[in-house]
Parts: sequence; structure tokens; C-alpha cells
Amino acid sequence: MYREDPFRPKIGAMICGTGDQRQAIGQRYKMHYIFMLLMCPARARANAPPYPTPEDAMEFPDFFAIAPTITLRDPLAAFLGVSKSGTMTYGYADAVKLAGHSCPTVAGAYLMVWRGVAYLYGDELPERGGMEVYLRDEREQGTTGVIAAVATLLTGAAPETGFGGIGAEQRFARRGLLQFATPIDGLLAFRRRDTGRGVVLDLNTASVPPDPAMGLLFRRAVAGQADEDEQTRFAALWQDRVARMLREHVNDPDLVHAREWETVA
Repeated sequence: MYREDPFRPKIGAMICGTGDQRQAIGQRYKMHYIFMLLMCPARARANAPPYPTPEDAMEFPDFFAIAPTITLRDPLAAFLGVSKSGTMTYGYADAVKLAGHSCPTVAGAYLMVWRGVAYLYGDELPERGGMEVYLRDEREQGTTGVIAAVATLLTGAAPETGFGGIGAEQRFARRGLLQFATPIDGLLAFRRRDTGRGVVLDLNTASVPPDPAMGLLFRRAVAGQADEDEQTRFAALWQDRVARMLREHVNDPDLVHAREWETVA
């Protein structure tokens, strides 16, 4: 008769829990495996690795790995011992996990940050927390909030809710480095805090149009009228458009246009 192992952590909690919960459960996995290795080596070895990790549970499309990555150095991370150098590398999957979905806006925001950072730093290693971020629109308008969230993830720049810094001198502060409703001639702008150099970026997702079949499929899917085949087709075509943005149009100036910000104060 099957009897559930009371020491085995729940897979659902491993996948859906908070970061601290997943870390604690991961430790329980290790302790459970060590216990089994001591008490019943054959069973432990036969089932190693014993349980799936959160990464195993993710089934992202293959094109996520093809998208360009963004590597920066975060002085705060180095200061607090996250790594000796403070270097961090972000991929498109990180933006997707933040937003909870993959769409042309998330992909476009990711590419704008990637293009803007490259424009400002060139061959230098960019500094996370070393840029100010400006958005043209109000935070509640359209997809502005999504774009801002992706920009915060990758640059460290945050609005009034961000990290206030360490100590009386507020070292490494990120609060107030991201602002909404600013008078910029573009959708998004970055400014280096050390040199004052800036870049303005625009996004035109219409330059990568959806599949013609998406018109009807979108209406049926959004209305909850799509059958299983239609829903599958809708999801595939939705991600196909994102894939084309990240794979075939990654350097397309018609999709993401970057230009010098001449009006930086």
C-alpha cells in the first residue's frame, strides 16, 4: 500500500511559495535526501535527484534563451556580499517571471533597456543603480507600469517606493531614480548619473505585426469562447510574435529606436 512520505516537501509549495519558502523547502529536500542516503542508500540513489527544483517546473519557450542578456555590476550587491564583483546577468526569462507573462510590451521593454544601456555604456560594464529612468506617461496609463517594472528590474532605478539607501548618507539609494510623466520626446529615457549622458528610446511594436489569424483568435480567446485547439493556436501565435521581436528584430531600429538625449540637465 502506498503511504505518503510525511517528510517529503510538497511540490506545489516548492513551485508556488515565496522565495524564503522555496529556499527553506530546498533545504528540506537536501536534508531528506541525506536522511534517506543514510537509512536506505539503495532507495536514495535510485531516486536521485529526489525532487524537482523550481527551474525544473518551468517550461519556457526555447526562444527565451536566444534573447540577448544584460550584464551589469551592482555596487550594492558587492557591498552586501551577494558576489565579490557584484556582477549580475539578466535574461528575458527574468522579465517574464517579474511580469508573470510574455507579450510584445514585456519584450519591447526588455529590448529598450538592453538597447539603452548599450547606447550609454558601450564596451563599459554598466552600473545597476547608476542610471536615472524617465517615462513619458503617467504610471496608470496603458502599459506604462509594465515597462517601468521591467526597467526597475534591470537598472535598479525605482520610484518613491524603492530602496532608500544604507546609513545616514543613504548609500546605494535607488528611491526616486525612476520618474513618470516627464517631458521627454520618446517613450522612455535613461541618464547616466556619473557622466550626465542620456538616451531617448521609442518602441513601435506595429513593426512586428501579429499573424493575420490572430484577429479572430484573439476575440474568441478573450471572450472565453475559444475551444482547446483555438486556445492552443492563439497562445502559439502570441508567442511567435514575441519570438520574432527577440530573434529577428532585436537590432531593428523600426522596433526600438534610440537617439541621444540632447536636453539632459
